[in-house]
Amino acid sequence: MPPDDEGPAGKPRGAFCCAGAWRLGTAGKRPTQTVSTRRKSALITLPRAARQLALPVAIICLASLPVRAEERPDRIAALVERTMRPLLAEHDVPGLAIAGTAGGRQRFFSFGIASRETRQPVSEHTLFEIGSVSKAFTATLGAYAEVQGRLSLGDRPSRFMPSLAGGAIDRASLLHLATYTAGGLPLQFPATVRNGTMIDYFRAWQPAAAPGAQRRYSNPSIGLFGHLAAAAMGRPFADLMERDVFPKLGLRDSHIRVPQAAMARYAMGYNRQNRPTRVSVGLALLGAEAYGVKTSAADLIRFVEANIRPETLEPAMRRAVEATQVGHFRVGEMVQGLGWEQYPWPVTLERLLAGNATTMAMDAHPATAITPPLRPAGPALFNKTGSTSGFGAYVAVVPQKRIGIVVLANRALPIPARIAAAHAVLEALAAGAP
Repeated sequence: MPPDDEGPAGKPRGAFCCAGAWRLGTAGKRPTQTVSTRRKSALITLPRAARQLALPVAIICLASLPVRAEERPDRIAALVERTMRPLLAEHDVPGLAIAGTAGGRQRFFSFGIASRETRQPVSEHTLFEIGSVSKAFTATLGAYAEVQGRLSLGDRPSRFMPSLAGGAIDRASLLHLATYTAGGLPLQFPATVRNGTMIDYFRAWQPAAAPGAQRRYSNPSIGLFGHLAAAAMGRPFADLMERDVFPKLGLRDSHIRVPQAAMARYAMGYNRQNRPTRVSVGLALLGAEAYGVKTSAADLIRFVEANIRPETLEPAMRRAVEATQVGHFRVGEMVQGLGWEQYPWPVTLERLLAGNATTMAMDAHPATAITPPLRPAGPALFNKTGSTSGFGAYVAVVPQKRIGIVVLANRALPIPARIAAAHAVLEALAAGAP
Protein backbone atom coordinates (compact mmCIF):
# COMPACT_ATOMS: atom_id res chain seq x y z
CA MET A 1 0.00 0.00 0.00
CA PRO A 2 1.11 3.63 -0.50
CA PRO A 3 2.11 5.94 2.38
CA ASP A 4 -0.49 5.64 5.10
CA ASP A 5 0.43 7.98 7.92
CA GLU A 6 -1.43 11.21 8.75
CA GLY A 7 -0.50 12.49 5.29
CA PRO A 8 -0.79 10.48 1.80
CA ALA A 9 18.32 -4.16 26.62
CA GLY A 10 19.83 -5.71 23.66
CA LYS A 11 23.08 -7.20 22.48
CA PRO A 12 25.95 -4.85 21.64
CA ARG A 13 26.10 -3.65 18.02
CA GLY A 14 27.63 -6.33 15.83
CA ALA A 15 26.28 -9.30 17.85
CA PHE A 16 23.61 -11.15 15.91
CA CYS A 17 21.33 -14.06 16.62
CA CYS A 18 22.30 -16.37 13.83
CA ALA A 19 24.09 -14.54 11.10
CA GLY A 20 26.03 -11.53 9.91
CA ALA A 21 25.27 -7.99 8.98
CA TRP A 22 26.68 -5.70 6.37
CA ARG A 23 27.06 -2.13 7.52
CA LEU A 24 27.54 0.51 4.85
CA GLY A 25 30.36 2.86 5.67
CA THR A 26 31.23 6.19 4.19
CA ALA A 27 31.40 6.58 0.45
CA GLY A 28 34.09 4.50 -1.16
CA LYS A 29 34.68 2.26 1.83
CA ARG A 30 33.86 -1.40 1.76
CA PRO A 31 31.35 -2.43 4.43
CA THR A 32 32.39 -4.88 7.09
CA GLN A 33 30.55 -8.02 8.11
CA THR A 34 30.10 -9.49 11.56
CA VAL A 35 29.18 -13.16 11.75
CA SER A 36 28.30 -14.96 14.94
CA THR A 37 29.15 -18.57 15.62
CA ARG A 38 25.52 -19.54 16.17
CA ARG A 39 23.26 -21.30 13.70
CA LYS A 40 22.97 -19.77 10.26
CA SER A 41 20.19 -19.60 7.70
CA ALA A 42 20.33 -18.55 4.07
CA LEU A 43 19.11 -15.02 3.52
CA ILE A 44 19.39 -13.38 0.17
CA THR A 45 18.35 -9.75 -0.19
CA LEU A 46 17.78 -8.48 -3.64
CA PRO A 47 17.28 -5.12 -5.34
CA ARG A 48 14.36 -2.93 -6.23
CA ALA A 49 11.80 -3.85 -8.84
CA ALA A 50 12.33 -2.40 -12.27
CA ARG A 51 10.75 0.96 -12.85
CA GLN A 52 7.17 0.79 -11.63
CA LEU A 53 5.98 -2.85 -11.60
CA ALA A 54 8.26 -4.53 -14.14
CA LEU A 55 9.96 -7.73 -12.97
CA PRO A 56 13.72 -7.28 -13.10
CA VAL A 57 15.59 -9.94 -14.95
CA ALA A 58 18.43 -9.65 -12.47
CA ILE A 59 16.22 -10.79 -9.60
CA ILE A 60 15.05 -13.83 -11.51
CA CYS A 61 18.59 -14.84 -12.39
CA LEU A 62 20.11 -14.25 -8.97
CA ALA A 63 17.25 -15.88 -7.06
CA SER A 64 17.49 -19.01 -9.20
CA LEU A 65 21.21 -19.57 -8.77
CA PRO A 66 21.87 -22.97 -7.18
CA VAL A 67 23.87 -22.63 -3.97
CA ARG A 68 25.47 -25.56 -2.18
CA ALA A 69 25.11 -25.50 1.60
CA GLU A 70 28.83 -25.17 2.23
CA GLU A 71 28.99 -22.17 -0.14
CA ARG A 72 25.99 -20.25 1.16
CA PRO A 73 27.58 -17.94 3.75
CA ASP A 74 30.11 -16.41 1.33
CA ARG A 75 27.75 -16.30 -1.63
CA ILE A 76 24.98 -14.69 0.37
CA ALA A 77 27.32 -12.09 1.81
CA ALA A 78 28.61 -11.22 -1.63
CA LEU A 79 25.11 -11.09 -3.09
CA VAL A 80 23.86 -8.83 -0.32
CA GLU A 81 26.74 -6.46 -0.98
CA ARG A 82 26.05 -6.42 -4.74
CA THR A 83 22.31 -5.94 -4.52
CA MET A 84 21.53 -3.95 -1.39
CA ARG A 85 23.99 -1.14 -2.01
CA PRO A 86 22.25 -0.19 -5.32
CA LEU A 87 18.83 -0.40 -3.61
CA LEU A 88 19.81 2.19 -1.03
CA ALA A 89 21.59 4.40 -3.54
CA GLU A 90 18.81 4.39 -6.12
CA HIS A 91 16.22 5.50 -3.56
CA ASP A 92 18.48 7.63 -1.37
CA VAL A 93 17.59 5.57 1.69
CA PRO A 94 19.77 6.46 4.70
CA GLY A 95 19.33 3.14 6.51
CA LEU A 96 17.84 -0.29 6.13
CA ALA A 97 17.34 -3.23 8.50
CA ILE A 98 16.38 -6.72 7.32
CA ALA A 99 15.49 -9.76 9.37
CA GLY A 100 14.79 -13.23 8.01
CA THR A 101 13.75 -16.46 9.66
CA ALA A 102 13.73 -20.03 8.38
CA GLY A 103 12.99 -23.06 10.53
CA GLY A 104 13.48 -21.03 13.71
CA ARG A 105 16.86 -19.61 12.63
CA GLN A 106 17.24 -15.87 12.32
CA ARG A 107 19.56 -13.71 10.27
CA PHE A 108 20.00 -9.93 10.29
CA PHE A 109 21.51 -7.45 7.83
CA SER A 110 21.88 -3.76 8.62
CA PHE A 111 22.79 -0.99 6.19
CA GLY A 112 23.57 2.65 6.52
CA ILE A 113 22.62 5.10 9.22
CA ALA A 114 19.65 5.70 11.48
CA SER A 115 20.07 9.48 11.27
CA ARG A 116 21.94 11.77 8.93
CA GLU A 117 22.40 14.16 11.83
CA THR A 118 23.96 11.76 14.34
CA ARG A 119 25.41 9.26 11.81
CA GLN A 120 24.45 6.43 14.16
CA PRO A 121 24.65 3.08 12.31
CA VAL A 122 21.52 1.01 11.84
CA SER A 123 21.36 -2.25 13.78
CA GLU A 124 18.71 -4.89 14.38
CA HIS A 125 17.80 -2.90 17.52
CA THR A 126 17.17 0.40 15.70
CA LEU A 127 13.53 1.49 16.06
CA PHE A 128 11.60 2.19 12.87
CA GLU A 129 8.07 3.37 12.21
CA ILE A 130 6.24 0.54 10.48
CA GLY A 131 3.18 2.42 9.23
CA SER A 132 0.29 0.18 8.26
CA VAL A 133 2.10 -2.99 9.29
CA SER A 134 0.69 -1.76 12.63
CA LYS A 135 -2.71 -2.92 11.39
CA ALA A 136 -1.66 -6.54 11.94
CA PHE A 137 -1.14 -5.67 15.60
CA THR A 138 -4.45 -3.80 15.83
CA ALA A 139 -6.16 -6.84 14.34
CA THR A 140 -4.46 -9.04 16.91
CA LEU A 141 -5.83 -6.85 19.72
CA GLY A 142 -9.34 -7.10 18.28
CA ALA A 143 -9.05 -10.88 17.97
CA TYR A 144 -7.68 -11.06 21.53
CA ALA A 145 -10.67 -9.06 22.79
CA GLU A 146 -13.00 -11.53 21.08
CA VAL A 147 -11.17 -14.50 22.59
CA GLN A 148 -11.62 -12.83 26.00
CA GLY A 149 -15.35 -12.55 25.38
CA ARG A 150 -15.28 -8.74 25.35
CA LEU A 151 -16.63 -8.39 21.82
CA SER A 152 -17.84 -10.31 18.78
CA LEU A 153 -16.76 -9.46 15.26
CA GLY A 154 -20.47 -9.41 14.43
CA ASP A 155 -21.15 -6.59 16.90
CA ARG A 156 -22.27 -3.17 15.69
CA PRO A 157 -20.08 -0.17 16.51
CA SER A 158 -22.76 1.41 18.70
CA ARG A 159 -22.37 -1.37 21.27
CA PHE A 160 -19.11 0.27 22.32
CA MET A 161 -19.75 3.83 21.07
CA PRO A 162 -23.48 4.50 21.61
CA SER A 163 -23.21 7.88 19.89
CA LEU A 164 -22.90 6.04 16.56
CA ALA A 165 -26.37 4.48 16.89
CA GLY A 166 -28.69 5.35 14.04
CA GLY A 167 -25.97 6.26 11.55
CA ALA A 168 -25.11 4.31 8.41
CA ILE A 169 -21.81 3.28 10.01
CA ASP A 170 -23.81 1.25 12.54
CA ARG A 171 -25.13 -1.02 9.80
CA ALA A 172 -21.59 -2.32 9.39
CA SER A 173 -20.06 -4.79 11.84
CA LEU A 174 -16.70 -4.75 13.59
CA LEU A 175 -15.59 -7.33 11.04
CA HIS A 176 -16.43 -4.95 8.20
CA LEU A 177 -14.40 -2.19 9.86
CA ALA A 178 -11.43 -4.54 10.34
CA THR A 179 -11.47 -5.70 6.71
CA TYR A 180 -12.21 -2.34 5.02
CA THR A 181 -15.60 -3.58 3.83
CA ALA A 182 -17.92 -1.22 5.75
CA GLY A 183 -19.09 0.33 2.48
CA GLY A 184 -16.46 2.79 1.31
CA LEU A 185 -14.79 4.66 4.17
CA PRO A 186 -11.94 6.69 2.61
CA LEU A 187 -8.21 6.10 2.83
CA GLN A 188 -7.84 9.14 5.15
CA PHE A 189 -10.15 11.36 7.14
CA PRO A 190 -11.08 14.54 5.27
CA ALA A 191 -8.82 17.42 6.27
CA THR A 192 -11.73 19.22 7.94
CA VAL A 193 -12.30 16.44 10.50
CA ARG A 194 -10.83 17.00 13.95
CA ASN A 195 -10.95 15.13 17.24
CA GLY A 196 -14.02 17.05 18.29
CA THR A 197 -15.87 16.29 15.05
CA MET A 198 -14.81 12.69 14.41
CA ILE A 199 -18.01 11.17 15.82
CA ASP A 200 -20.07 13.63 13.78
CA TYR A 201 -18.14 12.54 10.68
CA PHE A 202 -18.88 8.86 11.27
CA ARG A 203 -22.55 9.59 12.02
CA ALA A 204 -22.97 11.62 8.84
CA TRP A 205 -20.96 9.29 6.60
CA GLN A 206 -22.92 7.76 3.71
CA PRO A 207 -21.74 4.44 2.23
CA ALA A 208 -21.18 3.82 -1.45
CA ALA A 209 -22.06 0.14 -1.10
CA ALA A 210 -23.70 -2.26 1.31
CA PRO A 211 -21.50 -3.66 4.10
CA GLY A 212 -19.41 -6.55 2.77
CA ALA A 213 -19.92 -5.70 -0.91
CA GLN A 214 -16.66 -3.89 -1.58
CA ARG A 215 -13.22 -3.41 -0.05
CA ARG A 216 -11.81 0.09 0.13
CA TYR A 217 -8.57 0.31 2.09
CA SER A 218 -9.09 2.80 4.90
CA ASN A 219 -7.27 4.13 7.94
CA PRO A 220 -10.50 5.43 9.52
CA SER A 221 -12.05 1.97 9.10
CA ILE A 222 -9.47 -0.15 10.90
CA GLY A 223 -8.64 2.79 13.17
CA LEU A 224 -12.23 2.79 14.43
CA PHE A 225 -12.03 -0.99 14.83
CA GLY A 226 -8.98 -0.62 17.08
CA HIS A 227 -10.64 2.17 19.05
CA LEU A 228 -13.76 0.06 19.61
CA ALA A 229 -11.69 -3.00 20.57
CA ALA A 230 -9.94 -0.91 23.21
CA ALA A 231 -13.31 0.39 24.43
CA ALA A 232 -14.53 -3.21 24.72
CA MET A 233 -11.49 -3.98 26.88
CA GLY A 234 -12.10 -0.87 28.97
CA ARG A 235 -8.62 0.62 28.59
CA PRO A 236 -6.78 3.04 26.28
CA PHE A 237 -5.48 1.53 23.04
CA ALA A 238 -1.82 2.40 23.62
CA ASP A 239 -1.91 0.98 27.13
CA LEU A 240 -3.40 -2.30 25.91
CA MET A 241 -0.82 -2.67 23.17
CA GLU A 242 2.20 -1.84 25.31
CA ARG A 243 1.19 -3.69 28.47
CA ASP A 244 -0.75 -6.65 27.10
CA VAL A 245 -0.45 -7.38 23.39
CA PHE A 246 3.26 -6.78 22.83
CA PRO A 247 4.42 -8.66 25.97
CA LYS A 248 2.09 -11.59 25.34
CA LEU A 249 3.54 -11.86 21.82
CA GLY A 250 7.03 -12.01 23.32
CA LEU A 251 7.97 -8.53 22.07
CA ARG A 252 10.32 -6.50 24.21
CA ASP A 253 11.04 -3.46 22.07
CA SER A 254 7.79 -2.44 20.36
CA HIS A 255 5.99 0.78 21.22
CA ILE A 256 3.15 3.13 20.46
CA ARG A 257 4.86 5.78 22.60
CA VAL A 258 8.63 5.42 22.38
CA PRO A 259 10.00 5.72 25.93
CA GLN A 260 12.72 8.26 26.63
CA ALA A 261 15.20 5.47 27.36
CA ALA A 262 14.76 4.17 23.79
CA MET A 263 14.79 7.50 21.94
CA ALA A 264 18.50 7.22 21.11
CA ARG A 265 17.68 4.12 19.05
CA TYR A 266 14.68 5.68 17.27
CA ALA A 267 15.69 6.28 13.65
CA MET A 268 14.96 9.56 11.97
CA GLY A 269 12.80 9.27 8.90
CA TYR A 270 13.23 11.33 5.74
CA ASN A 271 10.36 12.49 3.56
CA ARG A 272 10.17 13.10 -0.18
CA GLN A 273 11.89 16.46 0.26
CA ASN A 274 14.65 14.68 2.24
CA ARG A 275 13.63 16.51 5.40
CA PRO A 276 13.81 14.70 8.74
CA THR A 277 10.41 13.63 10.02
CA ARG A 278 8.65 11.32 12.44
CA VAL A 279 5.01 10.41 12.69
CA SER A 280 2.78 12.37 15.10
CA VAL A 281 0.20 9.77 16.08
CA GLY A 282 -0.81 11.76 19.14
CA LEU A 283 -2.13 14.52 16.88
CA ALA A 284 -3.71 12.28 14.23
CA LEU A 285 -7.21 10.86 14.33
CA LEU A 286 -6.95 7.14 15.19
CA GLY A 287 -3.29 7.28 14.15
CA ALA A 288 -2.09 4.99 16.93
CA GLU A 289 -4.61 2.34 15.88
CA ALA A 290 -3.92 2.58 12.12
CA TYR A 291 -0.18 3.17 11.82
CA GLY A 292 1.33 3.93 15.22
CA VAL A 293 3.76 1.08 16.03
CA LYS A 294 7.51 1.63 16.26
CA THR A 295 9.66 -1.46 16.52
CA SER A 296 12.98 -3.03 15.58
CA ALA A 297 13.91 -5.74 13.11
CA ALA A 298 14.81 -7.96 16.06
CA ASP A 299 11.37 -7.53 17.65
CA LEU A 300 9.33 -7.62 14.46
CA ILE A 301 10.86 -10.94 13.43
CA ARG A 302 9.65 -12.28 16.80
CA PHE A 303 6.13 -11.27 15.75
CA VAL A 304 6.67 -13.11 12.47
CA GLU A 305 7.77 -16.20 14.40
CA ALA A 306 4.72 -15.92 16.68
CA ASN A 307 2.62 -16.16 13.52
CA ILE A 308 4.66 -19.18 12.41
CA ARG A 309 4.33 -20.98 15.74
CA PRO A 310 1.38 -19.53 17.68
CA GLU A 311 1.39 -22.67 19.84
CA THR A 312 4.35 -21.15 21.68
CA LEU A 313 2.09 -18.37 23.02
CA GLU A 314 -0.26 -18.46 25.98
CA PRO A 315 -3.67 -19.97 25.00
CA ALA A 316 -5.66 -16.74 24.59
CA MET A 317 -3.00 -15.01 22.49
CA ARG A 318 -2.49 -18.18 20.47
CA ARG A 319 -6.16 -18.19 19.52
CA ALA A 320 -6.00 -14.49 18.70
CA VAL A 321 -3.02 -14.90 16.37
CA GLU A 322 -4.65 -17.89 14.70
CA ALA A 323 -7.81 -15.81 14.18
CA THR A 324 -5.86 -13.19 12.23
CA GLN A 325 -4.88 -15.89 9.74
CA VAL A 326 -8.49 -16.65 8.83
CA GLY A 327 -9.71 -15.37 5.45
CA HIS A 328 -12.94 -13.35 5.40
CA PHE A 329 -13.24 -11.79 1.93
CA ARG A 330 -11.92 -12.52 -1.55
CA VAL A 331 -10.78 -9.41 -3.38
CA GLY A 332 -9.48 -10.30 -6.82
CA GLU A 333 -6.65 -12.76 -6.30
CA MET A 334 -6.08 -11.67 -2.71
CA VAL A 335 -7.84 -12.84 0.44
CA GLN A 336 -8.45 -10.22 3.13
CA GLY A 337 -8.10 -11.37 6.71
CA LEU A 338 -7.76 -9.44 9.95
CA GLY A 339 -4.77 -7.21 9.29
CA TRP A 340 -3.04 -9.67 6.98
CA GLU A 341 -3.54 -10.04 3.22
CA GLN A 342 -3.25 -13.64 2.03
CA TYR A 343 -2.00 -15.44 -1.10
CA PRO A 344 -1.44 -19.13 -1.81
CA TRP A 345 2.22 -20.12 -1.61
CA PRO A 346 4.15 -20.25 -3.82
CA VAL A 347 2.98 -16.95 -5.27
CA THR A 348 4.41 -15.18 -8.29
CA LEU A 349 5.99 -11.79 -7.87
CA GLU A 350 3.56 -10.36 -10.43
CA ARG A 351 0.57 -11.46 -8.35
CA LEU A 352 2.08 -10.09 -5.15
CA LEU A 353 2.86 -6.76 -6.79
CA ALA A 354 -0.67 -6.54 -8.19
CA GLY A 355 -2.17 -7.20 -4.77
CA ASN A 356 -0.06 -4.42 -3.26
CA ALA A 357 -0.46 -1.95 -6.11
CA THR A 358 -1.48 1.66 -5.49
CA THR A 359 -4.91 0.96 -6.96
CA MET A 360 -5.56 -1.57 -4.18
CA ALA A 361 -5.26 1.26 -1.65
CA MET A 362 -6.85 4.09 -3.59
CA ASP A 363 -9.81 2.39 -5.29
CA ALA A 364 -12.79 0.32 -4.22
CA HIS A 365 -12.83 -3.32 -5.31
CA PRO A 366 -15.63 -5.89 -5.26
CA ALA A 367 -15.45 -8.21 -2.26
CA THR A 368 -16.95 -11.67 -1.84
CA ALA A 369 -17.52 -12.98 1.65
CA ILE A 370 -15.95 -16.33 2.49
CA THR A 371 -18.69 -18.24 4.28
CA PRO A 372 -17.78 -19.65 6.66
CA PRO A 373 -14.47 -17.84 7.12
CA LEU A 374 -11.60 -20.23 6.49
CA ARG A 375 -7.94 -20.72 7.25
CA PRO A 376 -5.93 -21.46 4.10
CA ALA A 377 -6.20 -25.08 2.97
CA GLY A 378 -2.52 -25.19 2.01
CA PRO A 379 0.61 -23.09 2.42
CA ALA A 380 -0.18 -19.38 2.31
CA LEU A 381 1.78 -16.14 2.37
CA PHE A 382 0.53 -13.43 4.73
CA ASN A 383 1.86 -9.96 4.03
CA LYS A 384 1.48 -6.28 4.90
CA THR A 385 3.15 -3.14 3.67
CA GLY A 386 3.45 0.04 5.69
CA SER A 387 4.65 3.60 5.19
CA THR A 388 4.73 6.89 7.02
CA SER A 389 6.04 10.16 5.65
CA GLY A 390 9.61 9.13 6.44
CA PHE A 391 9.63 5.34 6.76
CA GLY A 392 8.82 2.22 4.74
CA ALA A 393 8.21 -1.34 5.90
CA TYR A 394 7.24 -4.74 4.58
CA VAL A 395 6.53 -8.00 6.39
CA ALA A 396 5.74 -11.38 4.84
CA VAL A 397 5.42 -14.79 6.44
CA VAL A 398 4.60 -18.31 5.23
CA PRO A 399 3.76 -20.18 8.46
CA GLN A 400 3.54 -23.64 6.92
CA LYS A 401 7.05 -23.27 5.51
CA ARG A 402 8.32 -21.61 8.71
CA ILE A 403 9.82 -18.70 6.79
CA GLY A 404 9.40 -14.95 7.06
CA ILE A 405 11.01 -11.62 6.19
CA VAL A 406 11.06 -8.10 7.63
CA VAL A 407 12.24 -5.05 5.68
CA LEU A 408 12.52 -1.69 7.48
CA ALA A 409 13.79 1.59 6.01
CA ASN A 410 13.95 5.18 7.21
CA ARG A 411 12.61 6.40 3.92
CA ALA A 412 9.45 5.30 2.14
CA LEU A 413 11.19 3.50 -0.72
CA PRO A 414 8.82 2.31 -3.46
CA ILE A 415 6.65 -0.62 -2.49
CA PRO A 416 7.54 -2.65 -5.64
CA ALA A 417 11.21 -2.45 -4.63
CA ARG A 418 10.50 -3.77 -1.13
CA ILE A 419 8.29 -6.58 -2.36
CA ALA A 420 10.57 -7.72 -5.19
CA ALA A 421 13.48 -7.99 -2.77
CA ALA A 422 11.48 -9.73 -0.06
CA HIS A 423 9.87 -12.16 -2.51
CA ALA A 424 13.26 -13.30 -3.75
CA VAL A 425 14.41 -13.67 -0.14
CA LEU A 426 11.43 -15.82 0.73
CA GLU A 427 11.96 -18.06 -2.28
CA ALA A 428 15.57 -18.56 -1.23
CA LEU A 429 14.54 -19.23 2.36
CA ALA A 430 11.92 -21.72 1.22
CA ALA A 431 14.48 -23.54 -0.89
CA GLY A 432 16.78 -23.95 2.09
CA ALA A 433 14.23 -24.28 4.90
CA PRO A 434 13.75 -27.64 6.65
